[in-house]
Amino acid sequence: FSFHGLPQKYLDQGDPYFCECHKTARLVVEKLGLKEDQWILAFQSLFGREEWLKPYAKNTLINWGNEGIKNVQVVCPGFSADCLETLEEIQVENRDYFLNAGGEKFEYIPALNDEPEHIAMMGQIIKQHAADWLDIEQKEIKK
Repeated sequence: FSFHGLPQKYLDQGDPYFCECHKTARLVVEKLGLKEDQWILAFQSLFGREEWLKPYAKNTLINWGNEGIKNVQVVCPGFSADCLETLEEIQVENRDYFLNAGGEKFEYIPALNDEPEHIAMMGQIIKQHAADWLDIEQKEIKK
C-alpha cells in the first residue's frame, strides 16, 4: 500500500493522517484475508529536505529488489482516481527502482477511476452532502 506522504512534523503535532492510512490498509487487508507478511504500508511523493512519514515507498521497493523479492503489487488507496503521482511516480519511476534493484515483476493496481460503481458511489456522497448544504442555503434565503 502506498499513500501520499506528509511531513513528519504534522504527525508530531497530532494530525490523524498517519493513523487513517494504517486503518485503511488494515481494513483492506482484513477484507482480502492477507497475512502480515503479504503487505506493507509505505509513503510516496516526498519533496524538500524535511523528514516525511516512513517508510518511503521508493526505499522499500529498492530494498525488496536487493533482498531478492521478485514480484510486487502496488495499490494507492488514498487516490480515488489515477493522477501524475500514481501513473508517473508509482507506475513508472517506482517500478524502475524495483526492477533495477533485481525485482522481476511490478504490477500497479489502478485506482477506481471511472468504474461505474465508483461514479455511482461518488454521486451518492456528493448528493448527500450537497443536499445538506443546499437545504441550509435555502433556509437562509427564505429568512
